[in-house]
Amino acid sequence: MKSDEIIKSDHKAVLDMVESNSSVLDLGCGDGDLLELLIMKKNVRGQGIEIDEQAIYRCVAKGLSVLHGDIDTGLSEYKDKAFDYVILNQSLQQLKHVETVLFDALRVGKKVIVGFPNFAYCRARLRLFFRGRVPITASLPYTWYETPNLHFLSTLDFLDYCKEKKIKVERKVYLAADKRIQILPNFFANIGIFLISK
Repeated sequence: MKSDEIIKSDHKAVLDMVESNSSVLDLGCGDGDLLELLIMKKNVRGQGIEIDEQAIYRCVAKGLSVLHGDIDTGLSEYKDKAFDYVILNQSLQQLKHVETVLFDALRVGKKVIVGFPNFAYCRARLRLFFRGRVPITASLPYTWYETPNLHFLSTLDFLDYCKEKKIKVERKVYLAADKRIQILPNFFANIGIFLISK
């Protein structure tokens, strides 16, 4: 990663939540951009899990420790509180077994960071209302037949879920493009990032 490279806004938010010199498990780490950023900027001891073999090759080329695995099968090989942070950034909505993975992440990590596209974002709502078609936005760039997303949740849905399951929400960051959203985030934010714990 080049020092002058532009850092994605959701990666910046995660970076702000992670303490230096901590241990991190990145679930569904993709090409490893976030994990690499955390190692470089916060000196974390990081490991990733990814199902896509081509993405793993790109991670390995960056010098990252990434295991091939399906996070939907759980994290039974990891001990309780084995990591300071477990990250589910842009992967929660793609899981088949959300609750199993989320509670496993809360068991394995002292804290969990969850980031996902807000399906109640104003532009998505307006496109659905006026065009009558599944919306395509910057945070939801897929057509209905190509989307990897299985769950369509809003930031309010996630907060309700946490309340129901007695999951503590320690921090919330709402984003639209490169700006943090403070007012009516479920309407104006296209991404929500949450620091949670049990």
